[in-house]
Amino acid sequence: MTTTLLRTADELHARVRGGRRAVVMTMGALHEGHATLIRDAREIAGPDGEVVVTVFVNPLQFGKGEDLDRYPRTLDADLKIAELAGADVVFAPSADEVYPGGEPQVRISAGPMGERLEGAVRPGHFDGMLTVVAKLLHLTRPDVALYGQKDAQQLALIRRMVRDLNFGVEIVGVPTVREEDGLALSSRNRYLSPEERRTALALSQALFAGSDRHAAQEALRARAREVPATHARAEALSAIGESRAAADTHAVAKAVPSGPQGVRQAARLVLDEAVRLQPPLSLDYLALVDPSDFTEIEDDFTGEAVLAVAARVGTTRLIDNIPLTFGAAS
Repeated sequence: MTTTLLRTADELHARVRGGRRAVVMTMGALHEGHATLIRDAREIAGPDGEVVVTVFVNPLQFGKGEDLDRYPRTLDADLKIAELAGADVVFAPSADEVYPGGEPQVRISAGPMGERLEGAVRPGHFDGMLTVVAKLLHLTRPDVALYGQKDAQQLALIRRMVRDLNFGVEIVGVPTVREEDGLALSSRNRYLSPEERRTALALSQALFAGSDRHAAQEALRARAREVPATHARAEALSAIGESRAAADTHAVAKAVPSGPQGVRQAARLVLDEAVRLQPPLSLDYLALVDPSDFTEIEDDFTGEAVLAVAARVGTTRLIDNIPLTFGAAS
């Protein structure tokens, strides 16, 4: 397969379409995480469909002092990665093509969800992100668009925009791709020195610690629900706890407090240690949120949740998250 490079929406619209068009939006500097998105898009589009990868570094979503100027531009390498992953088209428009006449007077507002977590740290970021996503959805006219779950708040906001504003497109989230050491793949990883990378691993390690705590708690609850409600229940529960602790001492020994509070505590312990490393980790936030609105969940919460973290190591800012499910107690 040969991937075609297009620069204008007119060129893209002139293509004869057969099956479904699947779009993967990127800012370039493609890596294996993007390649996974493209391969998933190829599967969804099928042999008769079309996969379009957009490459556009959006100035609207970079705030003052952020890395717009140094953000990597690697179009030749991006084309090769896109082609190997199964893309039919790379659509790499200029700023004038996306924003004719300069910055748009009318923009998409991310609303209250866009003011939390990433939005609080980067004011206006999500307004700029949603504006360019809306523009690119109109310019590429896809049937389905795929986004990585690593940017969980971005994905949630795109889904909300598509639903609230009646965009006729299906949104698909693709699980985070990680490097062998657990670090979530990101174009910004290339900025990390070896020493900074060791510190940066605390982000994924904190998430895994929270997930392990949660898994241990849920296993104990599941075992507890199997115990008959008799006078021997207290003794049986005690035995369950001792048995689990013997098998998984590290996880269960820290399983108090339990529930969301325990998950936050387990993750926080890892991050607190990373603050003392050299170079140190500078934490922006650790949050356990409801993905529907990105508000912190309560201790009695049941359903899908997202454990999210953002931090700086040196001059590089990284984000990561992991999905969790809190089941109803019975």
